[in-house]
Amino acid sequence: MTVRIATRRSPLAKWQANHVADLLRQREPGLEVVLHELMTRGDRILEVPLAQVGGKGLFVKEIEDALIAGDAEVAVHSMKDLPALLADGLAIGAVPLREDPRDALCSPRWKTLDRLPRGARVGTSSLRRSAQLKALRPDLQTEVVRGNVQTRLDKASQGLDAVVLAYAGLRRLGLDGHATQVLSPEEMLPAVAQGALALEARAGDAATMTRLAALDDADTRHRVEAERGFLARIEGGCQVPIAGHATVAGGQVHLRALVASLDGARIIRGERRGPVAQARALGVALAEELLGQGADAILKEAEGHAVGLAAPKR
Repeated sequence: MTVRIATRRSPLAKWQANHVADLLRQREPGLEVVLHELMTRGDRILEVPLAQVGGKGLFVKEIEDALIAGDAEVAVHSMKDLPALLADGLAIGAVPLREDPRDALCSPRWKTLDRLPRGARVGTSSLRRSAQLKALRPDLQTEVVRGNVQTRLDKASQGLDAVVLAYAGLRRLGLDGHATQVLSPEEMLPAVAQGALALEARAGDAATMTRLAALDDADTRHRVEAERGFLARIEGGCQVPIAGHATVAGGQVHLRALVASLDGARIIRGERRGPVAQARALGVALAEELLGQGADAILKEAEGHAVGLAAPKR
């Protein structure tokens, strides 16, 4: 039996796919697992911010197409890249143990956020990070930096004062020594599902769904369900700064979330607790709460901004 894993070609994506391959082999010695590497549209378009070219689905469509076409049995995604709604006929078969979801500042010269000089240039590919940086330090200049992890790290010592990256990616690639400050959720609330992996398969492929189920981590799944429930109700993608971070303890899930304006001047925050069995509903309820407190106006403003950016130049 051969299991084919569809994955992006970036070093981090391949690390994640190989990690899942190893987990499968450990459970089933002798199982052949191979990677089916693909280039997504998001990998090809590196010159402009994600918000201007389609958001999350840019890293997913080609991989999901491979599943649907039967070219692979499993797809491994960074869960934060996965849209709130999956393609028809596909399902998440497992959410393995989550890596550290926090963000990390990488600044070889200045080390920490409070030591950055006024007007310092900080690179990030995320509107969420940019908005929260501006809320913490309105004097900072944020610049779009895209590409693989090493490419972005290089920018921190080649023209920029710092970059902010997901700590999970640095840890997985053995590059966590480049993190000069790991930002707490109180300083910078993580992206929905940051640090978590999604193992996707065809919903009707019972054998593969059963195989993947053994890799599921219950606490991680509950945390991600709460965060993605929030995201699904907010209906936000890469066009607006949205953050959500859940923890689980004693059978309870604690979710904190926010919606911010692009300039970080307005941030609507909230939090809720509830039983893990109601994790997704809790996320939806918190989204309703924030929408009622003004997040809806921020979303409409951001949508208008995105439409303006996408409009053809005359």
